[in-house]
Amino acid sequence: MKSKLLILLIILLPVAFACSQQPEPINFGTDDCIHCKMTIEDQRFGAEIVTKKGKILKFDATECMINYLKKGKISEEEVAGFYVIDFSNPQKLIDAKKAVYLISPNLPSPMGANLSAFSSRSNADSQKQISGGEIYNWDEVKEKIKK
Repeated sequence: MKSKLLILLIILLPVAFACSQQPEPINFGTDDCIHCKMTIEDQRFGAEIVTKKGKILKFDATECMINYLKKGKISEEEVAGFYVIDFSNPQKLIDAKKAVYLISPNLPSPMGANLSAFSSRSNADSQKQISGGEIYNWDEVKEKIKK
C-alpha cells in the first residue's frame, strides 16, 4: 500500500509544480525576450507574463510585454499574472497591475520607450525628481505605449 502511495506521489508531484502560476527569476544574459528576441540584459528592466496554464513568457522591457499583448499574441483571459522588474530593486519582479510607471527621456529603457516600473508611488516620485518625466498607472501606461 505504501509503495502505491509513493508511486502516485512521484507521478503527481511534477504535475503540481508544472502548473505554478508564479513568476520565476529572469536569467539575465541568457533568457531571450519572446517578443523582440533580444537577450534580456539590463537588471533594472524586464517583465513576465505567467499564463493560467503556468507557462512563463519573458520580456526584456515592459513595453515589449505590452506590445506582445496589444498585437494579440496572448489574450488577457489567458493570463494569471503580469510582472515587471522594480527599477528601485533590480531583478525583483512585482505585480505589473499594482506598479507605478515613470516615462522619462532621461531614463532610457531597452526598447526606447523610456519606461521604468516602481513598487511604490514614493519611489517613482523620487526617481522623477532626479530624471523628470511623467507617472502612470498600469491602464494608463498600456494606452501610452504604441505598437
